Amino acid sequence: MRFSLALLVALFTTAVTGCARERPTAERTIVVYNAGSLARPLRAALDTFAARAHVRVDQENAGSLETARKLTELHKIPDVIALADYEVFPQLLMPEQVTWYAEFARNRMVLAYTPRARFGSEITTGNWWQVIQRPGVEVGRADPNLDPNGYRTLLAMQLAERYYRQPGLYQRLLAAAPPRNVRPKEADLVGILQAGELDYIWSYESLAQATGLQFVHLPDSIDLGSPADSAFYAQAVVRVQGKTPKDTIAFRGQPIVYGLSIPTHAPHRDVAERFVEFLLSDDGKRVLREARLDALDAPVFVGTGVPEPILASARRR
Repeated sequence: MRFSLALLVALFTTAVTGCARERPTAERTIVVYNAGSLARPLRAALDTFAARAHVRVDQENAGSLETARKLTELHKIPDVIALADYEVFPQLLMPEQVTWYAEFARNRMVLAYTPRARFGSEITTGNWWQVIQRPGVEVGRADPNLDPNGYRTLLAMQLAERYYRQPGLYQRLLAAAPPRNVRPKEADLVGILQAGELDYIWSYESLAQATGLQFVHLPDSIDLGSPADSAFYAQAVVRVQGKTPKDTIAFRGQPIVYGLSIPTHAPHRDVAERFVEFLLSDDGKRVLREARLDALDAPVFVGTGVPEPILASARRR
């Protein structure tokens, strides 16, 4: 069979154009800013989505407060922002940066450690607060001005004082995790712990599970993971840096719930909506759970302007 030169050129051009359409380009990109504890589960979800949608992924991980300030102070706008505390949205980002958010996952505080930890063979849910105060024990925590895990650590310490009825325990637990052991986000502490420079770190259950760490379950009244204990949690409050260095905002104890949104001026809105729709779908929740993040069975939407395809998809479940 013979082909004319013009036909061969046309066939070649069509093939090249078709390949170009499937190849990720700058126009087919999704930019995601997320909390450090979401780095692994969101990466798994993004990889699955990118393979289906043929898009390039640009992911930045940081503490949730630091992530929010990328928008408010540096004016960097992603397509999707996912934070370890949904309260950061109304506190720092609404209504200027986002008009809505979806609560989509939950977690709890734990004390993580490795087999090399001092007194690791002795620590339990009942004596953890005594063990980490022993001489020579090094405890790490996240920066409360940058990361919700940091201020949740302080909330858990306050709750421990009330729960165990030990006046002054909060200050003693704080002294057991001195400033030299503070890092911008809890994910930064994992490598230091694994290197043996720390004995214990205040972390999330999902992160400890995903990184293969041992961990101590804290009592439900302390770990910020039990809705039934919401009233007790609310007795603890922490103030951290607000929208400006001279401003502060308060975070009160409550069950740990993650939130996400699409900024009003997201550069790749169509792709962002498709990703959020996927993330909240049964497939998306399965990927998150396989990565050890406890995805909610149904998202909770707060605010106005939620894209209709996302709402419609959530209603079908």
